[in-house]
Amino acid sequence: MGQSAAFFDLDKTVIAKSSALAFGRPFYRDGLITRRDVVKSAYAQLMFRLGGSDEQTMARTRDYLAALCKGWQVEQVRQIVAETLHELINPYVYAEAAVLIEEHQAAGRDVVLVSASGEEMVRPIGALLGVTDVIATRMAVVDGHYSGEIEFYAAGPAKVDAVGELALTRGYDLSGSYAYSDSYTDRPLLECVGHPTAVNPDRQLRKLAAENSWPVLEFRHPIPLGRRLRDRPAVPVAAAALGVGVGVAIGIAWYGRYRRARTAPTT
Repeated sequence: MGQSAAFFDLDKTVIAKSSALAFGRPFYRDGLITRRDVVKSAYAQLMFRLGGSDEQTMARTRDYLAALCKGWQVEQVRQIVAETLHELINPYVYAEAAVLIEEHQAAGRDVVLVSASGEEMVRPIGALLGVTDVIATRMAVVDGHYSGEIEFYAAGPAKVDAVGELALTRGYDLSGSYAYSDSYTDRPLLECVGHPTAVNPDRQLRKLAAENSWPVLEFRHPIPLGRRLRDRPAVPVAAAALGVGVGVAIGIAWYGRYRRARTAPTT
């Protein structure tokens, strides 16, 4: 029997929003994407989640991601993420997920974030949670810019391949390991461990969990990490719902006004 590990999907499992869409506003502000790109990205992600884990859907999403990021400076992306992480991600970490991560770590298990979002986004989010191991999408880089090619797309069965490689390297016993996800697209990830758990599951995953008698958890309390540590074990009574599409456009407008207000000279 080897060491066990705990594998966490990121979006809607650990944080109450899409990690990729969360950075849409600063990417728009710095000229990396247009307003149309933001809405198209939101729509592409929604279609991916609704369309399931078929290869055609994943391939379209992967190709769109590669084309969107082509030519971006890697260092610029990293700087944007670093500057906005605490504003755009920290308030949306589920208190329940943070506690669960701590419990696994206290039990001596390695915790690994597994996400289709880019590594430049996922790794800093992991650091925010005290997690150093991540499996995420890796973009090809040429002369400090994304080339438009994807070296590894961390979605569907590819997640399982990466988990298997990590388990082989580290000696993890997957039959004694844990996995958490909200999406049916992560069925292969959940089925590759001995202790799968559905978190805030979509309809298909909820049905799958019922058929296999998997535990189902409902995380409802996103709260900033600093506040959670001060107020522990208290959590908010309710969390606000997050919109996609129109909500993204509204968010861009709000962020633009917020930035202008911060940078306007005082008189």
